[in-house]
Amino acid sequence: MNVSVTPTTTTNATCVTIEKSAISDLLMSVYILVFIIGLTFNVLTLGPIWQQMRRQNILGIFLLNLSFSDILFIFTMPLWINYYNQDHQWKLGVTSCSVAGFFYYSNMYISIFLLCCISVDRCLVVTYPLRSKTHRTSRYAWVQCATVYIVVVVLHILVLVNDDLIDAHDEKNSNDRCYETYPMKRPVALFNLIRVGVGFLLPLLVLALSYWRVLATVGQSPGLSAQAKRKVRLLSFGVIGIFSFCFAPYHILLLARSLVFYLNENTDPGGNYCKFEETMHFYFSCTLALSSLNSVVDPVLYVLVSNGVWEELKMCWKRAGRSQTEDCALTSYNRAKFNNNLI
Repeated sequence: MNVSVTPTTTTNATCVTIEKSAISDLLMSVYILVFIIGLTFNVLTLGPIWQQMRRQNILGIFLLNLSFSDILFIFTMPLWINYYNQDHQWKLGVTSCSVAGFFYYSNMYISIFLLCCISVDRCLVVTYPLRSKTHRTSRYAWVQCATVYIVVVVLHILVLVNDDLIDAHDEKNSNDRCYETYPMKRPVALFNLIRVGVGFLLPLLVLALSYWRVLATVGQSPGLSAQAKRKVRLLSFGVIGIFSFCFAPYHILLLARSLVFYLNENTDPGGNYCKFEETMHFYFSCTLALSSLNSVVDPVLYVLVSNGVWEELKMCWKRAGRSQTEDCALTSYNRAKFNNNLI
C-alpha cells in the first residue's frame, strides 16, 4: 500500500496519506468474492436451517440468527467494494459510512458471541446430557440470541452517536475516508482495548475451555458412534479455525496499534506512531478483509456439522433435478428421520 507519513504536531496535519495502489484492487476483489459466495451460501442454507429451527432444534436457532446477521452484513458489501474501487475515497456521504461501519463491526461481534453460545451449548450437551436437557429449550436459545443482538447493537449505536466521522467528508483536504482515521484518538484507542479484551480474548477463552472439555468427554465416551464423535470434533475445530483465521489477525493488529498509540502519545505523538501506522496500514486492511470471510465460512460449517441441513440440501437438489415445479419440503417420514439434535 502506497502511503506517506507526515509527523503530526497539530490536529490538522496529515499522519497517514493513502495514495492510489493496486492493493485497493486486491481488497476490492476479496469483498466481491465475499458478496457473491457469502450471499449464495447463506441463501442456500437458510431454508434448511429454518426447517431445523421450526423443529425446536437449539443449534438450528443459533445458526439461523448467525445466518441472519451474516446476510445483513453481506448487503453492505457493495458500499465497501465501491470504497476500494475509488482507492479509499468515500464518496457516498457520512451517513452511509456510519451505516456500513455499524453493520460491519456489529456482525463481527454478533458472530463471535453467537459462536460462543454454540460452544457453551455443545459443552453442556456433551458433558451434562441429562441435566442440560431440561434447561435447553427454544426459549433458552432465543433469549441468548436476543441478548447478544441487543448488547452488541446498543454498544455500537452508542459508539456511532459519539463518533466524529469528519474524515468521511473532508472537502478541505479531499480526503474522504471511512473509518480510516489517523492519528487515532484516545477514546477510540480505549474502546479498541475493550473490544480486544471483551470481544475477542474473553470469547476465545470460553471457546478453548468449552471445546477442551467437549473433546475430552467425547474421547472417553463409549456410547457415541464414530460418526457422532467426528461431528463433534469437526464443529470444535471449525469454530476454533474461524476464530484463528478470521478474527485473530484483526484483533492482534488492533491491539498493537492501540498500545503503540498509548506508548507514543506523550513522548512522540507524531513520528514513531505515524511510521508504525504507515507500516501496518496494508496489513491491517488485509486483516479487516479476512474478518469478512466469516460470513462465507459460517454456512459451510452449518452443512458440515448438521446431518439435517446436509440431507435437506441434497433432497432439494435431487427434486429440483427431476422437476422445477416440485416442492423441496420433506415427507413426514423424512422429517422424523432428520429431526434430531445437531451435535
